[in-house]
Amino acid sequence: MLLTVFNILFVIIAIAMIALILMQRGAGAAAGSGFGGGASATVFGARGSSNFLSKATKWLAISFFSITLFMAWYAMHRANPNALDMDLGVMGGEVPTAPVEGAPATPVAPPAPADATVPAAPSAESAVPAAPPAAENSSQESPQPTPQND
Repeated sequence: MLLTVFNILFVIIAIAMIALILMQRGAGAAAGSGFGGGASATVFGARGSSNFLSKATKWLAISFFSITLFMAWYAMHRANPNALDMDLGVMGGEVPTAPVEGAPATPVAPPAPADATVPAAPSAESAVPAAPPAAENSSQESPQPTPQND
């Protein structure tokens, strides 16, 4: 319920900030006052609208960021209130105890049989097969591969 209220307030503040930022004059807007554009500044008083709009934008931005931080904090604490009571499955089991004295710390591989021999590498003469004899008739063209459409 609380997050719903803050979400609605959040959207209203965001829309108000967009409207106030779009209503403000840019840096080059003062050049237009020489051609009769200065009369529109009397709506917000003699000082013009820049002071009111900039202050309102500042306070809306402060409230926007504070609501954002509060909603993030609230959602984080609401998401996992009982982290210590969670069932961790296999990882939640007890920690194994230290090994007993006299028992090997790591498993030992059985010894290799004494009559085992390492096979010898093939000789250099028989390692590479001989190349096939070259064709005598070189006038025949090799067949061209046909293109395939994938």
